[in-house]
Amino acid sequence: MRAEPSLLLDTHIWLWLACGIPGKISPYTLRTIEQSGKRRTLFVSIISVWEIALLESKRRIALPMPTQKWMARALDNPEIKLIGLDEPEIALDSCHLPEEFHADPADRFLVATARAKNAILVTADQRILDYSKLGHVKTLAP
Repeated sequence: MRAEPSLLLDTHIWLWLACGIPGKISPYTLRTIEQSGKRRTLFVSIISVWEIALLESKRRIALPMPTQKWMARALDNPEIKLIGLDEPEIALDSCHLPEEFHADPADRFLVATARAKNAILVTADQRILDYSKLGHVKTLAP
């Protein structure tokens, strides 16, 4: 039997799920995320932790509670596995992605992480979705 691929949640997808923001993710994608969580193949990158903290510190997002408390709750989910940057190939690949890719460091790390883990990146970011059409990363739009 073929193993189902893992999913890596882009920062905004994780934020939408953790905050229960309705209507942003299709029923199909929600089911796919739930199934991945049950199989323990649902990932969040440490870069998303950094990005949420950065966005909140710049007041570009508002969390319903202090950032540290929100983060502890969002990560206290047995279905989510946090991926760090302890694998050198992720950092290296983020600087050497094939073909043209934009300069946003968070997006570069997320794409490199998905590639290293052979995971599908769940994202609404059109630049990443367009890049996936080149065949260098697998994506799932919400």
